[in-house]
Amino acid sequence: MNHQQPTPDLRAYLAGSWAVERTLLDRSSGTQGTFTGVVRYQQNPDGGLDYREDGTMHWPTHSGPAFREYVLKPGNGPDAMDVFFPDGRPFHVMSFSEQGHQDEHWCDPDDYRVNYLWEGPDSFSFTWDVRGPAKDLLLVSHLRRNT
Repeated sequence: MNHQQPTPDLRAYLAGSWAVERTLLDRSSGTQGTFTGVVRYQQNPDGGLDYREDGTMHWPTHSGPAFREYVLKPGNGPDAMDVFFPDGRPFHVMSFSEQGHQDEHWCDPDDYRVNYLWEGPDSFSFTWDVRGPAKDLLLVSHLRRNT
């Protein structure tokens, strides 16, 4: 696998609109679901990006519209961004670099681990592996730049 830094400026790479397809798997029950929609990374006045995801989720407990929002702020270097929840709580670090493409987030009582994979100038993916007493999930998201 090629772990060279694929994009020296993560903010510039992400800015814009992306089609997203996500598979959801609850490993404890075998339940499967999907999310399809659009992710928009819009530059904000603080030098970061506002993340907004809108689409349709299909899951046994919810089928219909779904969305989420995050705020990305400049990280330790131009190849990383710090991801925050809308209320300002830190979430994780996003990067495609060899040292930074994985991160984790503790959400009591579960452990969230993310892995980012740069797939080219117009596509990337990320996988959330969620484990703990409350959840056992695998969420795989593929994003393709809308042109």
